[in-house]
Amino acid sequence: MSLASYLADEKLSQTIRLFLNVAISFAGSIILFKIMPKFKDMFIRADLKGTDLSKKNKIQIPEAYGVISGAFFLIVTFLFIPLRFYETLAFNKELSHHQFIEYLAALLSIGCMIFLGFADDVLDLKWRDKLLLPTVASLPLLMVYFANINSTTIIVPYPLRPWLGYAMNLGFLYYVYMGMLAVFCTNAINIYAGINGIEVGQSLVIAFSVLISNLIEFNGPFRDNHIFSMYLIIPFIACAIPLFLYNKYPSRVFVGDTFCYFAGMTFAVVGILGHFSKFLLLFFIPQIFNFLLSIPQLFKFIPCPRHRMPKYNPETDLLEPSVVQFYDKDLSKISQLIFKVFRLFRFIRVTEKLDDKDKKLVQYESSNFTIINFYLTVFGPKREDQLTKQLLTLQIICCLIAFMIRYQLSKLFY
Repeated sequence: MSLASYLADEKLSQTIRLFLNVAISFAGSIILFKIMPKFKDMFIRADLKGTDLSKKNKIQIPEAYGVISGAFFLIVTFLFIPLRFYETLAFNKELSHHQFIEYLAALLSIGCMIFLGFADDVLDLKWRDKLLLPTVASLPLLMVYFANINSTTIIVPYPLRPWLGYAMNLGFLYYVYMGMLAVFCTNAINIYAGINGIEVGQSLVIAFSVLISNLIEFNGPFRDNHIFSMYLIIPFIACAIPLFLYNKYPSRVFVGDTFCYFAGMTFAVVGILGHFSKFLLLFFIPQIFNFLLSIPQLFKFIPCPRHRMPKYNPETDLLEPSVVQFYDKDLSKISQLIFKVFRLFRFIRVTEKLDDKDKKLVQYESSNFTIINFYLTVFGPKREDQLTKQLLTLQIICCLIAFMIRYQLSKLFY
């Protein structure tokens, strides 16, 4: 049988393209691992460096290394473009313009987010800018979705169908939801940080979970959507693994906000264009909890220090919950209510004392409102490497729960 006959079989053709995607991603991963150390002095000379505060030896470590991983991701995916559409050149098949445009729009959004993330690392942008950047970077993605797909109808769960019907068209609200998804994915990883390996580690667990879900649905009715997702998630995994090996304890590089934005936008792209955005959010259970836990400080109901990472105790070589201090007079009535609720459910650890000068003035010392500090308040101080492993194990457990919800519990609602 000739090569042209083989390629006439679309499923076999897709399998060949996936094999090529894996091959080029694997080659890129090896090259990336070998050349990463060569950029160390360049980053330090450019003042892209930081001190690992959770170590006894305060040495300078290059940061914003996520830009190298992101750049290699773009190189791999760009090289894959002619391999993905080689039938058009070799056998004069009609080019699938929709698929080609979707792929380019996906790379445009991810590329923009890498650039904007690196700008954040260099310029140290404010929080309002961190919310605006993913919104702007997702616009090409949303416009292509509008032009090619424009499906804004969702299936209503069984219990609500007597009132809402079988399906509901959300219209413009669906695009708002997708834009918010891009903002959430990028910032959810960015605020779940502070210890060696946690940013890249959680991203890899989510990426592998996405890949497994793609493989489960490989021969299903939405095969093309999941293959599209695999074209992007496989190179992402290949480019994230070398970075993780250098960033894990004891870290030799810092990934910076660049990687967090790059990873978050990649997940948003595969979720939106792969048509499984709701399932994708199930993989973000720890990130959702961390975001909800962080709301009081992110929105200034409770004083928020610049860094909320765990506090390092050099005497024990362990990480402890970091704290923030404030007076009761500094809290509004809403802030006091929120503070009491979080304290009641023991999401934070609080100590209080009377001010030395004004005995009627109460000073609070509260652990910061993050999942890492919450974990340390519940399970006690940890070595940094142990803490990372335990939190990544928690991420794996939550992803397994996500699969159970998707393939078992969802049968009760759909």
